[in-house]
Amino acid sequence: MRLALDEEYQGPCRSLDGTNIYTFGSMAGHDVVLACLPAGQYGNSSAATAGTQMRINFRSIRFVLMVGIGGGVPSPGTDIRLADVVVSQPRAQHGGVVQYDMGKAHDGGNFERTGYLQPPPTVLLNAISKLQSTYFMGLRQHWNFLSTICKVQYFAKTKAGSDMLFQADTKHIGPEDCSQCVQEYEVIPRGYRPASHPVVHYGTIASGNRVIRDSVIRDKISTDLGGVLCFETEAAGLMNIFPCLVIRGISDYADSHKNDRWQPHAAATAAAYAKEILSVIPPAEVDATATVLQEVRHRRLKRQKS
Repeated sequence: MRLALDEEYQGPCRSLDGTNIYTFGSMAGHDVVLACLPAGQYGNSSAATAGTQMRINFRSIRFVLMVGIGGGVPSPGTDIRLADVVVSQPRAQHGGVVQYDMGKAHDGGNFERTGYLQPPPTVLLNAISKLQSTYFMGLRQHWNFLSTICKVQYFAKTKAGSDMLFQADTKHIGPEDCSQCVQEYEVIPRGYRPASHPVVHYGTIASGNRVIRDSVIRDKISTDLGGVLCFETEAAGLMNIFPCLVIRGISDYADSHKNDRWQPHAAATAAAYAKEILSVIPPAEVDATATVLQEVRHRRLKRQKS
């Protein structure tokens, strides 16, 4: 995300308890603060801890964009490919993100999912609608923002390798680059798409504490939840702490062929979308939005009344 900043302010700054380091800057006309999870740590509890600390340190925050990578769920109805972007948006009974591993285990191996995660705030859902309309008009800035980030070769698509999708019943063999898998299995053919244009998908994101790298488990959970677009490991920890929109660049297909080669470029496509959505939100609209603390108090009062 730092490469998406228009200006980085002097810093970085450590949190009051000394556990987080923040970066400050401006992006698309907005003042922003960036934070990362500690290296090597992931999961909803780590995200919740970082989010709680941020809420304490910055009382004027209006909302959070949770930007990172995820494992895509290809399906006949959704042509998800590596480096595409998935954005949490309410769909059916889900608010945009569902915690698939939270619930009750019953006799017979049955699992009942419980709890509900808050949807993104209205200001961000309105921004999604506005951004979608600009896409229909062919007026998208995503590619320009992505090109700027990818001037740093670490994030360039050319370093990622080939985008290969295998049948769900195959198991990875041999080197990480799937060179042996290609000899053993047939790569699923997919239609032509302009190489330089990631597609943005809107819908349900599945969040849990496990990294999914099994296509059978991936497809079963997705089916049970009515169809999800991707899996990730942090969002559920934030959705009820912050008004939040989750943005994930697809770095693998949550199967046994999962590797790290597409992660940098996928992170770049997500960061470019985050900047693009901020670009369609007027600063005055942000100023008129309740702070996180005000929103939390409002939710608490609402629960008490119900």
